[in-house]
Amino acid sequence: MHAIGIIPARYASTRLPGKPLVDLGGQSMIQRVVAQARQAGLRRVVVATDDERILKHVREFGGEAVLTSAEHPSGTDRIWDAYQQLGITADCIINIQGDEPFIHPAQIDALVKLFARPEPPQLATLVKPVVSEEELFSPHLPKVVLDAAGHALYFSRHPLPYQRQHAPADWLRHHRYLRHIGLYAYRPDVLAEITRLPPSALELAESLEQLRWLENGYRILTAETTLETIGIDTPEDVERARAYLTRR
Repeated sequence: MHAIGIIPARYASTRLPGKPLVDLGGQSMIQRVVAQARQAGLRRVVVATDDERILKHVREFGGEAVLTSAEHPSGTDRIWDAYQQLGITADCIINIQGDEPFIHPAQIDALVKLFARPEPPQLATLVKPVVSEEELFSPHLPKVVLDAAGHALYFSRHPLPYQRQHAPADWLRHHRYLRHIGLYAYRPDVLAEITRLPPSALELAESLEQLRWLENGYRILTAETTLETIGIDTPEDVERARAYLTRR
């Protein structure tokens, strides 16, 4: 099994410019992501960036990085660009979010394991049980419903399913909800195909890129995790991450 991890890292960010270079306890965020990814069962971990400052920084701490176009509309497109530049052949490509400095290697390995099957999936991602009403009703934490074999049927920022017979305050008592964790895995041939798809109606409505793939007939297999991570999107998130590090 030849699995490669690619970490898209963009310098520009509306809420937190220069996010990959933010200091977290003496290491940059991107350095922590790389360190976590290297503990997983990956043959190679590469940062895909559009910025020379990030490229230089990654190489300085001993990481591998490639410079991609600044015009890519998504991390998926940036990953395909990087993969082509590397000139290698892999069984699966793992998209590791560059703003998840505490990603668990076991979560990466759970996706890699799916591609070791006799019939590997086209695409794969992680899901996690919803444990609180705050999670369930937060539009920032997409939910997902699955078929009996564990393939995603639909993703939404709204809780799914809607329980007509129960009050929303009781929904968690009557159904096991799942939320989406934004770690993706692709077969290389499928990655090439999905980067050529135009934005879809469902994707634009929910602002969730994975709906484009479902709408075009691709299947997304899921693996379940109970491990929590800390995503960094705002200055407040940075402070929470620094506080977490002091408690470890």
